[in-house]
Amino acid sequence: MNDRKLIIVDDPRAACVCAAEEIAHFAGEAICNHGEFKICLAGGSTPAATYELMATRFELSVDWKGVQFFWGDERCLPPDHEASNYGMAERTMLSKLPLQPSQIHRIHGEDDPEQAARAYEAELRKAFSLEQDEFPRFDLILLGLGANAHTASLFPGDAAIRETRRMAVAVEVEDKIRRRITLTPPVLNNAARVMFVVCGAEKGPALRNVLEGPKDPDRYPAQIVTPAHGEVIWVLDKSAAALLNAR
Repeated sequence: MNDRKLIIVDDPRAACVCAAEEIAHFAGEAICNHGEFKICLAGGSTPAATYELMATRFELSVDWKGVQFFWGDERCLPPDHEASNYGMAERTMLSKLPLQPSQIHRIHGEDDPEQAARAYEAELRKAFSLEQDEFPRFDLILLGLGANAHTASLFPGDAAIRETRRMAVAVEVEDKIRRRITLTPPVLNNAARVMFVVCGAEKGPALRNVLEGPKDPDRYPAQIVTPAHGEVIWVLDKSAAALLNAR
């Protein structure tokens, strides 16, 4: 399928509201169709505002007992660190919702990175009842876009961009927090839906390169997200989308 849908709204707040609306809709659809909603969360400031909305304005819009939470990447930090992706989701959303511990499948960023990646693969295999060489099929994967066109913790030039067998790998990236664990392209591309939420003029050049530039995932890693049997949704504010030709 590999459908691509662009939703352009006025500002970051509107983007977060739109993303929350989409999540609530997809959750209801998945729970109705197969009894649960498996969502893979992203880190960053834009998702934080979306998660706050999910726990407040949209709290009654989702049957939370049917939701299973996973993460697309994690920094190698303790879970209570302010820069932990799990920690951010816990503070803004998870701690405010009626959830059981069994619904939360976090990456253990405080552990040895390679061991944490292997442990997360084992968790995915168990949660999705996977056979050998199968990949999990998330109902929804949330992603952001870095100013260097990275997504999850797939950074320009990293070997993880070309990974085809592993579900999660340890990486060392060019960023303030270098050591991370990330899901791999085969997992991202097996999702039923992927939703990018991108805001701010500083993301404009990267967004244009990913959507309209030459195909070069080593330079623009977010281009690797092309699910063969899934939909990609881009929720953008006007400042991020300003450089696009197709708006």
